Amino acid sequence: MTLHALLQDAVAQKLLRPLDVQFALTVAGNEEPAVMLAAALLSHDAGEGHVCLPLSRLTPDNPEAKAHPLLTAFYEQMEAPADWREKLLSSAAVGEGDAPTPMILSGERLYLNRMWCNERSVADFFASVNQPLEVDEDRLREALDALFPASDEINWQKVAAAVALTRRISVISGGPGTGKTTTVAKLLAALVQMADGARCRICLAAPTGKAAARLTESLGSALRQLPLSDKQKKSLPEEASTLHRLLGALPGSQRLRYHAGNPLHLDVLVVDEASMIDLPMMSRLIDALPPHARVIFLGDRDQLASVEAGAVLGDICAWVNRGYTPERAAQLSRLTGATVPCGEGSAASALRDSLCLLQKSYRFGSASGIGQLAAAVNRGDKTASRAVFSQGYSDIENRRLQSGEDYQQMVEEALAGYGRFLSLIRQQAQPQDIIAAFGEFQLLCALREGPFGVSGLNERLEQALIRQRYISRGALSRWYHGRPVMIARNDSALGLFNGDIGVALDQGSGVRVWFPLPDGTVKSVQPSRLPEHETAWAMTVHKSQGSEFDHAALVLPGQVVPVVTRELVYTAITRAKSRLSLYADERILAQAIATRTERRSGLNAIFETL
Repeated sequence: MTLHALLQDAVAQKLLRPLDVQFALTVAGNEEPAVMLAAALLSHDAGEGHVCLPLSRLTPDNPEAKAHPLLTAFYEQMEAPADWREKLLSSAAVGEGDAPTPMILSGERLYLNRMWCNERSVADFFASVNQPLEVDEDRLREALDALFPASDEINWQKVAAAVALTRRISVISGGPGTGKTTTVAKLLAALVQMADGARCRICLAAPTGKAAARLTESLGSALRQLPLSDKQKKSLPEEASTLHRLLGALPGSQRLRYHAGNPLHLDVLVVDEASMIDLPMMSRLIDALPPHARVIFLGDRDQLASVEAGAVLGDICAWVNRGYTPERAAQLSRLTGATVPCGEGSAASALRDSLCLLQKSYRFGSASGIGQLAAAVNRGDKTASRAVFSQGYSDIENRRLQSGEDYQQMVEEALAGYGRFLSLIRQQAQPQDIIAAFGEFQLLCALREGPFGVSGLNERLEQALIRQRYISRGALSRWYHGRPVMIARNDSALGLFNGDIGVALDQGSGVRVWFPLPDGTVKSVQPSRLPEHETAWAMTVHKSQGSEFDHAALVLPGQVVPVVTRELVYTAITRAKSRLSLYADERILAQAIATRTERRSGLNAIFETL
């Protein structure tokens, strides 16, 4: 069998996409079979969210290669290269970065050219461009003391503020309720106070519209509680935007209005939910920053990585446990009045000195089952996770999904969760109130397809709502009064972005879809004008990132699926503010907790050398 036939067979088995085979044929169609194979696997891995393909995954004696049906078939029928690196570099399709080639071999990692460029750009930004700022330490210490209460232990929020106020680039990570927004509000207040009236253009951004709206609300609330003059308050932003809107996404194009040749007009940028930022978007954001700009990234390093390639925040925060350099630890100790410990070694010192991990949760106390469960899952402790459900916590419940009756019970409980929303729909309440009520409960899924996925559950819920006469859906239309929808593609002309949620309402003049705006108002759009969208009674955990719900319900599939991982379960748990319902078989949950998401990249290897 030829390699081309092997690749086509892999497509039939869904081990590869047609795109992967086409890429291999385009860049290496006349090359050695080994180069074609590497190109196809690299394209496939990029589609799975990996940044690079380590050559070790291609060697016949690698356990993962032995378990891969395509590689097994390849090595059974063709001779393995004696030296993969030498074989790849002999191809015109592969280079080492000194000339434009479709694929780049860097050390023992093979990249698509654009991914290699993006990764180098991000690594250089965080580890080399990131420089300390000159500050008046006495004055900064006074400002921090005024904003953060005295404590007998290290106040990591205060340390985080000191980190951000003394570096051009900083990353503040922490789980839910650890005070990331409060910390940023206080450090922005200190920044404005120390600016003494000088121009300081501050912008806020997040990857999705929902996350931007949350940032606007939470940061605005925190800032209003701080002792600032009216003049100082005018220097603070009132609204966050999506990253796409910030960068000036152009309708119908991949081009952005802001880039290296036309940088953003800002002095300070705060970016929330940084775990959702993929490698290409991070590179484009960096490209658009003016040379003097300060950037503060916020996010939870333990959440799901971005849907697209890379896990930038996770790779960066892997260095937080290495500690600060001795000089940096001494500076932070002077600024905060607490003894900040230092780490060892000099690797990635510029990066390490710009990180801070918030560890104390102010939302989930010892009486919170949600907090206890999130912590146990995050540790990968299956026994503790199982035990949490038997300890009598009132804010969490675990329901089994082992029969059709269990499934129907779950559907009925989901309808009860949407009860207030459905009641307001019937009452023809105001759009603002209806939209707010929809955010109180959300059904979350690990999968898109099947009875346990978004499509299956959305259909089952709609059928149940029709039977109970909550909704009336025409045979030829998906639209009905009360239909919740989620935008799936950015449309900057309409001001709608991927992840935005609206509700279709008929207020007497036909159905229009109403969306919340960051300032608390709403707007309506004709259904025919909407970009790609989908029904949102149920949504994937990925799509829920950047959102919070009073009551979240997670549905796991009835069998082990690779995408159901520890990070997915943790992310779903932490979407719940007050109550969590988990519908899962104990074996499936245990397997998920034991399975970590892997995103292959070379960022940490590059940081080691910088």
